[in-house]
Amino acid sequence: MKKEKSIEFLNKAIADELSAVHQYMYFHFHCDDQGFDLLSNLFKRTAIEEMLHIERLADRVLFLKGEVELGTAEVVQKIHDVKSMLEKASKMETESANQYNVWANECSKNADSATKKLFESLVDDEERHFNQYDTELENLTKFGDNYLALQSIERSKTLTAGRPMGEQL
Repeated sequence: MKKEKSIEFLNKAIADELSAVHQYMYFHFHCDDQGFDLLSNLFKRTAIEEMLHIERLADRVLFLKGEVELGTAEVVQKIHDVKSMLEKASKMETESANQYNVWANECSKNADSATKKLFESLVDDEERHFNQYDTELENLTKFGDNYLALQSIERSKTLTAGRPMGEQL
């Protein structure tokens, strides 16, 4: 096994996942600010899942006796338009899934089946995330601004019922 190559891939994945956490939390904050609670929560939940990916990747780096690198791959894009947020998220998830597939195959060639399996499991998660964002984009296309208005109405119902906003999570 060429563990140095696996460690390199794992650290690149950590950078990718850290960038995703930052981007999704930015989207979470802005969707929340605009009153789009369902989308806000989707971005927040995805960010948390990406943090769990980082933990799994870091554990593997340490197992291979490597150094965990915590740099990010990209700078957060300042996107406030919901459709553009969803398009960016879909693109990020697709790129991650594609890259993790490549790295899984490379790890297999280097006789590192455990890292290969880790990347394959991450592909499953990234494809699920893509599907969630793609579904939201389809809803937005199908229903337009009415779809976003319905989310704002849900927030109003929660507030008028006297429940603190944090209880809906």
